[in-house]
Amino acid sequence: MEDCIFCKIVKGDIPSEKVYEDDKVYAFKDLNPEAPIHVLIIPKMHIKSTNEISEENSSSISNLFISVAKIAKILNIDESGYRVVNNCGKQGGQTVEHLHFHMLGGRDLTWPPG
Repeated sequence: MEDCIFCKIVKGDIPSEKVYEDDKVYAFKDLNPEAPIHVLIIPKMHIKSTNEISEENSSSISNLFISVAKIAKILNIDESGYRVVNNCGKQGGQTVEHLHFHMLGGRDLTWPPG
């Protein structure tokens, strides 16, 4: 999609601070981090939201979740722990219409906070 900001990031048209990349996944640091470590993990294939995951694109999604563990190890949070979050749709808090997952770590994310 020509107007998708995440597709432009994958193409290199918009700069990002890359954390990880393979043939199906791109991960980069969030510009407005909610935790000391906040990475966006996206499929390179344009998939609008979680609602559009299908048999046809399932290999990209499977690879994305395999990449989560690799990224956690790269960021040195695989042992201490992290959270992976997906927002779907406007009321779910999705602000970019390209499937993406937030990886948060580097601090205690226990819920409820206490």
